Amino acid sequence: MDLLPVLPRLHMFRFAIGQAYLWRDDDGLTLIDAGDVNAAPAIEDAVRGLGLDPGAIRRIVITHGHRDHYGAAGELAARYGAEVVAHRLDAPVIRGEAPTPEPVLLDWEVPLYEHALTVPQAPPTRVDREVGDGDALGFGDGAFVVHSPGHTDGSMAIHLPRHGVLFTGDGVAGVGQVMLGVFNTDRERALTSFRRLAALGADTVCFGHGDPLTKDAASVMRASADRDSGLQIEHG
Repeated sequence: MDLLPVLPRLHMFRFAIGQAYLWRDDDGLTLIDAGDVNAAPAIEDAVRGLGLDPGAIRRIVITHGHRDHYGAAGELAARYGAEVVAHRLDAPVIRGEAPTPEPVLLDWEVPLYEHALTVPQAPPTRVDREVGDGDALGFGDGAFVVHSPGHTDGSMAIHLPRHGVLFTGDGVAGVGQVMLGVFNTDRERALTSFRRLAALGADTVCFGHGDPLTKDAASVMRASADRDSGLQIEHG
């Protein structure tokens, strides 16, 4: 796992597949996603490497119910008493009460999806707080939920407007270029969510896959959303 600085209060954990983020407030730490089921030791070591105590993790916010995003959440939450937060529509999947919805794959996504399936299965994981659009999350000087369905029904972004930071989960990707995320259950809804996230005008955009966007983020997000929406109309 690689540990990469994004902002003075923000670091990214990059795993073999996917990534998670650590936000630091004066009164504690927040994880945005938690990697796969084997990620807990690496996350703990990285937190300590920053001179911080993993016991200060107050909450783990899960952007959506896929195993490479919530896999280690249960272990970390049990060890440190952290609150696990997820959108109410994906919470049953994370708890193991409902199956993971199958994506509608484009032809070029099929081999990528087969590779993604190599991520080990995640155990059922408790969700302590179910949230919805606009709900406050209790960190980052006013972080709140932006429901962004399409990748999954309960996909959500996290917006920190006072810091100009946006976490998109897998609704948007930054692999090579900023683009609509892959493996969507509803591509049209995902594009609508992409446009909504782009309209927020964030200065720093952190994706579930790919390098964070820290330069001209607002204009790049808008141009990318317009481009992908145009391609959908052209080929739809």
